Amino acid sequence: MTRRAIAFAFLAFFPLLSTAQSLPLKAKPDAPDGPPFVSAKAWIAVDGATGKVLGGDSQAEARPMASTSKIMTAWIVLKLAADDAKVFDETITYSERAAKTVGSSAKLNAGEKVSVRELLYGLLLPSGNDAAVAFAEHFGSRFGKDADGEPLLRFVNEMNRRAKELGLKEMSYRDPNGLSPQNVSSVRDLATLAREALKDEAFRKYVSTRHYEGSITDSGGNKRKAVWTNTNKLLDIEGYEGVKTGTTTPAGNCLVASCKRGEDRVIVVVLGSTSADGRYIDARNLFRWAWHEKASGK
Repeated sequence: MTRRAIAFAFLAFFPLLSTAQSLPLKAKPDAPDGPPFVSAKAWIAVDGATGKVLGGDSQAEARPMASTSKIMTAWIVLKLAADDAKVFDETITYSERAAKTVGSSAKLNAGEKVSVRELLYGLLLPSGNDAAVAFAEHFGSRFGKDADGEPLLRFVNEMNRRAKELGLKEMSYRDPNGLSPQNVSSVRDLATLAREALKDEAFRKYVSTRHYEGSITDSGGNKRKAVWTNTNKLLDIEGYEGVKTGTTTPAGNCLVASCKRGEDRVIVVVLGSTSADGRYIDARNLFRWAWHEKASGK
């Protein structure tokens, strides 16, 4: 081979050599054990009875939580009903603001009336952003005071007060439904709140309901039905108890889920899964691993 041919061959190889040398080093090999790989940016699995953390990733990172915010909204209303059962029968009249709330909806119109008992299904099954506003407007005046006396803001203040009372350091609310990207929580705080809420029999009933027909009274006094279907696809599988889904662009796809086997319960929270179906795959994989961890006594 002539010197010129050798030079051309070297120049042709040199870019490939440079590219190879610039590649990052390979990561360590995957371990043969440990929790499954998931798409979620943060997750946790806890024992529902003891609160023991079975495993997690980015457990204390505050992230947008989307409609999982409604766990707190519902829990506050149910706390009031636990103190006075007549709360369930109170009538909520939808305001213009509630009716015009964007996103997932219970689909009531301004001026329509619904009982608290019924609207809790509209809040927790179709994830009604409008229902959350209606609850905050209806109940907010019963909580504390702020500068302008706005009931919705008082309700949000109560949500934050309750979070602080439970020691939830990464949880913070700016609205009752999760539309605000400033509604943030860590997965561990959401797991703690879910575990607390699941102690309430009424909460368990609502979040585990797959389908419900609500009774609405329109502004003319006529009755109509509202059909609400639970957004949580895990309820199609035996053992799962629901809790709450959540989806916004800042939050990604979120899920707080509970599963029972006999008297044992595991709670899984995933925040920031890459797709709507991906959050269920993430959760099912984590539940399977968590049950194994519990069985092995780890």
